[in-house]
Amino acid sequence: MPDAKTLPPGSTIGILGSGQLGRMTALAAARLGYRCIVYAPDAEGSIAAQVSAGHLQGAYDDTQALARFAAQVDVITYEFENVPEGAVVECQKLKPVRPGVKPIHFAQHRLREKDFLRKLGIGTADYQPIRSDADVATATTLPGVLKTCTEGYDGKGQARVSSRAELAAAWQELGRRECILEALIDFQCEVSAIVARGLDGTTRCFPIGLNHHRDGILRTTNVPSNLPAKILATAERFGVELADGLELVGLVALEMFVTRDGRVLANEMAPRPHNSGHWTIDACITSQFEQLVRAVCGLPLGSVDVLAASRMENLIGDEAGDWARYLGDPTARLHLYGKGEARPGRKMGHVTFMRSLS
Repeated sequence: MPDAKTLPPGSTIGILGSGQLGRMTALAAARLGYRCIVYAPDAEGSIAAQVSAGHLQGAYDDTQALARFAAQVDVITYEFENVPEGAVVECQKLKPVRPGVKPIHFAQHRLREKDFLRKLGIGTADYQPIRSDADVATATTLPGVLKTCTEGYDGKGQARVSSRAELAAAWQELGRRECILEALIDFQCEVSAIVARGLDGTTRCFPIGLNHHRDGILRTTNVPSNLPAKILATAERFGVELADGLELVGLVALEMFVTRDGRVLANEMAPRPHNSGHWTIDACITSQFEQLVRAVCGLPLGSVDVLAASRMENLIGDEAGDWARYLGDPTARLHLYGKGEARPGRKMGHVTFMRSLS
């Protein structure tokens, strides 16, 4: 792999993945004078390709297509953590991949992820693997949430269980796949830390966001969170420790629970821009997407100072059809992702409401 170096404006960033995170990364890159080329299995009409300089369609296990992609770019990043690890390994043989293989290795497997967080000294809920009937019969982490170790997102691939009988039924329903059983947490709120780490190891943590989920999908993020300083300091420390532990160059988001007795426990990580950081586009000096571009290109990281208090709301399904109302609200900044079909549970855009910090 080529040596790490600063890539000046005019360079080309390759993005593995073609969703809204890739779209917003490409928009941020263009403002700084960079081109983006998207690689994904889907066709030319992907929403990231709509705003990118190029699009290469290919399977993630097509080594020849990945090589053609790498030949057209100067650095590669990914916009979602379920890009197959093998594809990242292949790309890394040819061009720098930032954040790289290590973050994706842990992020796309919940049991590996939890073990890694514990190794770093970051608190988590109690958990245990569920791989066999014997694991089900001897389970002690109850009541809990059973989750598939791979491919789950936005509440998919998981079930709440309160007894071994319910656990057995849920495991059967999930296809008897390798799972993790996590103890239920009595939490007062959910927060997230989004940390950028540069080529020189410098880190910047965006202000901690206060998150609200519904049906497993993030609905709102508020900044400032108005939580006690001790809790915010712990959440930020965990985020920075994770970024350093992963040795990543790029971004990582760490979602956490704040318990009723004041502890902070990590839930899951994502080594890429995160839904809970969309407020930064309008209400922070540097957006999370610009920060990713800065990091992967070896530029100085930008300021994370807040410009305005904000509440980001996801627009799910047909909620995006209310666009005219948001455009008529002087406190609102509307972002639509260019998706053609509004389906239940599908993120179609977001809107950020801003107010004075005073």
